[in-house]
Amino acid sequence: MNDILIIGAGYTGMMAAVGVARRTKAARVTILNPVDRFNERLRQHQAAAGHELAEFRIPDLVEPAGVRFVPGRAAAIDTAAGRVVLDDGRDLHYDTLVYALGSRTPQVPNAYTIDDPKLAVALRDNPTGVFIVAGAGLTGIEAATEAAEAYPELKVRLVSRGEPGSMMGPKARAYLLKALDRLGVEVRTGVSVARVLPDAVELDGGERLASDVTLWTTGVQAAPLAAEAGIETDATGRVVVDATLRSVSHPNIYAIGDAAAIRQAYGVIHGTCQSGIPSGAHTAESIVRELKGKAPKPFRFGYIHQPVSLGRGDAVVQFTNPDDTPARWYLKGRAAVAYKEAVSSSPVKFYRSRTAIPARLTGRTGGRRNRL
Repeated sequence: MNDILIIGAGYTGMMAAVGVARRTKAARVTILNPVDRFNERLRQHQAAAGHELAEFRIPDLVEPAGVRFVPGRAAAIDTAAGRVVLDDGRDLHYDTLVYALGSRTPQVPNAYTIDDPKLAVALRDNPTGVFIVAGAGLTGIEAATEAAEAYPELKVRLVSRGEPGSMMGPKARAYLLKALDRLGVEVRTGVSVARVLPDAVELDGGERLASDVTLWTTGVQAAPLAAEAGIETDATGRVVVDATLRSVSHPNIYAIGDAAAIRQAYGVIHGTCQSGIPSGAHTAESIVRELKGKAPKPFRFGYIHQPVSLGRGDAVVQFTNPDDTPARWYLKGRAAVAYKEAVSSSPVKFYRSRTAIPARLTGRTGGRRNRL
């Protein structure tokens, strides 16, 4: 019997683990993660503003499908022996490894990241202070609007080189900017943060903006584990994969989600839950095909949307072409809130499904722009 080991129990790793286990009994499926609580990254902006989130335990989600959960942190990958060494000295054997460690925002001195539970405490302790969000990507926008709504006396500043919502069409972007203005979020663009101080951020050029709490949302870092193991990675540390999502240097290793440099006709996929879950579902299908003596198929993915929460009562959703450029249609207001909530809650429903979810149902494939 083959040992399938998934390291990382985020959205992608969970999808791969459950997907394999639901499809075959010819393999032992194990998922490794440091903690047993499932982190809903799509709701991190809510947690940052102090909202209580539902608790989901990883064993409760995967064990009904026949997946073994092992708590622990991977310290090294021994590709020659086919094992992952844990930081406490234990090791886990694999015939096929799924590398799903994702990525994270780099830790900047004196700044919080969106997944730091201390951020919610800092905002609660400074409800009338100044909150600076460095970076106007979707994470920065959601964090800024969530905090501004939760703490009306808090002065929220969004500081960035680029414009908020720059990837959206003009109508969706105009709606987003109007929401920022309605919530009193001060937007400062065309500037870069040189460093974060305990009570301020310093911009390039030396200007300082007072800050009681600073959130850093720009840039991503891949885990160093793959590069340290001699697995081929790109300049950012992501595993270089072929069209089927297998490592180009180690074919018995799949890499998915943010941890992989997945190339499509329109370029390398940027890491999101939207692309990560389909990559996990596709890899599950591919592993089962290999167990049956069949060749895995190429991965095809096209983007669908750019959903953005603007506090608890508002949102905007820009629908996209497969290459992530803005399409004609968008949603706003209550309709967008309902759509965003459906998107955020869908992964847990996938994991609890009694049957395997086909990869084609977790993302859009094909399309003239997306053909190789």
